Amino acid sequence: MQKSILAVSAAALLAAGCGSNKETLHVFTWSEYVDPELVERFEKEFDCVVKIDIFDSNETMRAKIQQGATGYDLITPSSYMVKEFALAGILEKLDHSKIPNLKNISAAYQRCALDPTMEYGIPYMVTYTGFAYRDDKVDPEPEASWSVFEKRPDLAGHMTLLADSRETIGAALIYNGHSLNSTNPADLAEARDTVIRWKKNIAKFESEQFKTGIASGEFLLVHGYSGDIGQAQLDDDGNPTEDDNNITFVLPKEGFSLSCDEFVIPKTARNKDLAYKFIDFIHDGEVAAQNMMYIAYWCPNDAAMQVLADSEEGREFLQNPVVFLPGDELDRGEVIDYLGDALELYNKTWDEIRSAE
Repeated sequence: MQKSILAVSAAALLAAGCGSNKETLHVFTWSEYVDPELVERFEKEFDCVVKIDIFDSNETMRAKIQQGATGYDLITPSSYMVKEFALAGILEKLDHSKIPNLKNISAAYQRCALDPTMEYGIPYMVTYTGFAYRDDKVDPEPEASWSVFEKRPDLAGHMTLLADSRETIGAALIYNGHSLNSTNPADLAEARDTVIRWKKNIAKFESEQFKTGIASGEFLLVHGYSGDIGQAQLDDDGNPTEDDNNITFVLPKEGFSLSCDEFVIPKTARNKDLAYKFIDFIHDGEVAAQNMMYIAYWCPNDAAMQVLADSEEGREFLQNPVVFLPGDELDRGEVIDYLGDALELYNKTWDEIRSAE
């Protein structure tokens, strides 16, 4: 899947380098986060070129923007980062009249929305963060608890934690009975010490290769995003692998993080109208359904859910618990929120974790 996206980007670069007069949409997003077939379809329908750059964490993306990267027309940060960017005055206030397919956004999105009026961000995909393990190689079955990173020394060197301060510190905060958005220095110190204990058993902090690592068996238990784990269960053609059932995704009993990645348009965007067209295109029911099945994340789009329900393949996909949480599971999640000035405390805590022996 990654090769396909890189091919799309390479084609876009080639077209641009050959003197193409077509408009170019510059997108900054997560790895493997849009179906390449849909990108090609959009390019044909709107006679344009789409160039995709990749980031592996909100913090990496923020750093690039803060360093002066102004060439992007569309970015997909998580909600808490959208809130930060909006307060910093770097986002376009969205014109909903240019996105007719907003009518498809599900009311269920409100349960995890930090910007419910969608003033600055339009929901793209919702993700949950837990851990996954190879049930054909891990025996006994791990407890559904964040304590697995400390209490399973038999897996030492074969586990990973996300290289993401909010996710990993947040997991420790939840494990210790606190909000993952706590700004209490004592809570953060306790979380720091917890993650340092976990660190002794992990192979590394990893936000990108964990999904291929668990698929190959290099890693046996990984901290990861729901959609990435869903992708790990698929082969390069987007079909379930023969041993896909050997990867089990767990949402720990103590709770888990919940976030929504959103489409935002920077004020510095050069092709704002094309960015609006892309958002509207992606939220077409048929398009959103195809995109969900490719990347294995939940897009809160009612029209897409109906499209899925109308086909046998779609109905099977709707039964995937990695993508669609059963029952009231969503209520156990906590949304990662904007921290304001307390972000410095998290950065300090993260630096102490990374430098600890």
